[in-house]
Amino acid sequence: MDNQVRLNKFLASRLGVSRREADELISSGKITVNGAPAITGVKVDKNDEVCYNKKIIPFATEYTYLAFHKPTGYVCSRRAQGATPTLYDLLPPNFRKLKTVGRLDKDTSGLILLTDDGDFAFRLTHPKFHKEKVYEVELDHPLTPLHQQMISDFGIEIGDGVSQFRVIRNEIFPDRKHFTLILAEGRNRQIRRTFSALGYEVAKLHRTEFGPYKLSGLKPGEYAIIKL
Repeated sequence: MDNQVRLNKFLASRLGVSRREADELISSGKITVNGAPAITGVKVDKNDEVCYNKKIIPFATEYTYLAFHKPTGYVCSRRAQGATPTLYDLLPPNFRKLKTVGRLDKDTSGLILLTDDGDFAFRLTHPKFHKEKVYEVELDHPLTPLHQQMISDFGIEIGDGVSQFRVIRNEIFPDRKHFTLILAEGRNRQIRRTFSALGYEVAKLHRTEFGPYKLSGLKPGEYAIIKL
């Protein structure tokens, strides 16, 4: 970022938020530029001091950000669980110090982010930031329209509260077993427990998006460095 860039674009890249969310941060007064409240539309460069809640947001860091396509059969912990391997076995040694941003269970595939930037991970996982995650699900038998509506419009009690997320039919498949799910929270095995409460078993679960980041054609076991 050697040249000037719009402040909302800079904040979006450094904080892992959308540009709309960045504009809201600016409007809220939480962003300052060179000690003064930031103004929407202003441009900044590496010579400016940009702060969020009085904490400097650096223009350049040595942080690493990865998008990784986790295959099924791997856990997200650093250590293998019994005979189940860890996704770190699939990464080069220089990336094994990175931490996952949230987790996917052993039987779920798809996009997982890894980084050594704690603030980035916090802003993607803390509930107050409402980062949407998109999944493709296949159920063991057809989902009734009533149950689809119950999950999307009212939510289902799963023991640790009500679970509610958008359930959108995948029109490519006529069997009503395949759906796109959009949710802004990520409790432990939430999707599986939600469908289980209604008598369904998740046959396949695959995450394609996490906040502004997408799987973007990565094959299972492949990774790409994210440039912020």
